[in-house]
Formats: sequence, structure tokens, C-alpha cells
Amino acid sequence: MHSAADALTLIHEAWTLRRDKLAAPPASEAEARAVAEKVRGYLVEAVAICRTVGADRELVAALGKLGHVEQDAGRHDAAGICLEEAVAVARTVADPLRLAHAVRHLGDVHRHAGRLADAEACYHEALSLYGRHATGAATLDHANALRPMAFLKEELGQVEEARVLWGRARELYGAAGIEAGAAECADRLARLG
Repeated sequence: MHSAADALTLIHEAWTLRRDKLAAPPASEAEARAVAEKVRGYLVEAVAICRTVGADRELVAALGKLGHVEQDAGRHDAAGICLEEAVAVARTVADPLRLAHAVRHLGDVHRHAGRLADAEACYHEALSLYGRHATGAATLDHANALRPMAFLKEELGQVEEARVLWGRARELYGAAGIEAGAAECADRLARLG
């Protein structure tokens, strides 16, 4: 009989494999595909375990990661299905930061699909949740939610709003010690003038 701990182990193994094998250029495209499918397989199994044992918090994480992998592979519809379910389940577990994370990633799927109004609604919800509940470790997640909203505001031609968002993201990335994130924000602010 599987447990939530088994699902968490699979999620961790999948994400470690993804980070270690796909962050650097793989030896071949075939190797990259094989690793991506192995990562996906771990996550599909984790989702199944979570559903079987009723581990909703872990299910949100597994679905979120699976949605990310599906999006990386260009399977945007599958990513959307995973993330819609992750959001729905997250709403039931009374964990506002888990919900904010899921909603933000759903917003990313909408933005990449050109559904800008849906993306904006998701980003607004995520930012509202982070604004009310983010402390400590959630600072990076809050910055990561400001970033796509800033990109969206630029796409919509709302330059002043984008400036404000980039400025706030830069502060949070700096507070989290993420120099690359702070530098990206400074670069975007410079481009906006």
C-alpha cells in the first residue's frame, strides 16, 4: 500500500532528475526526451498515489509539477488540465500559499496561450494571496508571481503598472538573495525608461 510519503519521494526524485539532467545541455535530444518522460512518469505515478490515498496537499504539488512538465513539452492543454485541477484541490486544503502557487502557474499557462484576461485574473489572485500571507520563505514565490504579471502588463501596454511590479519584484528578489532575479528586474526597468 502506497502512502503520501511515497508520492513525495517520487515528486522529489522527479524534480531532482529534471534539475540535474535537464538544466545542463543533455548529450543528445533522445537523451533529453528519455529523461523528460522519466520525470513525467514519476509525476503521473505520484498523482495516482495521491488520489488513491486522499493526500490532497501532496496532490496539489504533484499536479503542479506535472503541469510544469507538460508545458515544457509543449502540451499546453494537458498542462492546463493539470493546473486547473491543482487549483481546485488547493482551494479545498485551506493553504493560501499552496493555492497562490498553483494559481500563478495556471496564469502562466493562460498567458502563454494568449488568454491574457484569464492570466491577469490568476495573477491578481496569486498576488493578493501572497500579499496577505507571504513571509520568510514565501518571499521568492511572491517575487516569482510579480514577474509574470509585470511581463503581462508590458504586453498590455500598461507601462507604469509594469514599472511598479518590476520594482517590487526587484526588492523581493534582493531580499531573497536572488541576484539574477534582481538583475533581470533592473534590466526590465531600464528598458521601460
